[in-house]
Amino acid sequence: MQCAFRRYLDISPSGYRRRVRLEQADAELRAGDPAGGLTVAAVAHRWGWAGASQFTAAYQQRFGCCPAGPCARLNGGASGE
Repeated sequence: MQCAFRRYLDISPSGYRRRVRLEQADAELRAGDPAGGLTVAAVAHRWGWAGASQFTAAYQQRFGCCPAGPCARLNGGASGE
C-alpha cells in the first residue's frame, strides 16, 4: 500500500492523512468565528493533534503562517500546495 501511495500520490499514507487533517482544520478555522469561542486548540484536538503547539508547527510548515494569524482569517486562508 505504501508503494502505491508513493507511486500515485508521491506521499506516504501517514503523510497523506496528515495533509488531509491540516487542510480540514484550516477550512474549519477559516469558516469559524473566534468571537463565538472557536480556538486553535479546540480545532487541533478535533482533528487529532495531540496539542495546539504540535498542530501550530505543522500548520506553519504547510501553510507558511500561524493558524490564528491574519493570513488564515483575513486573506481567506493560506495558499496550499
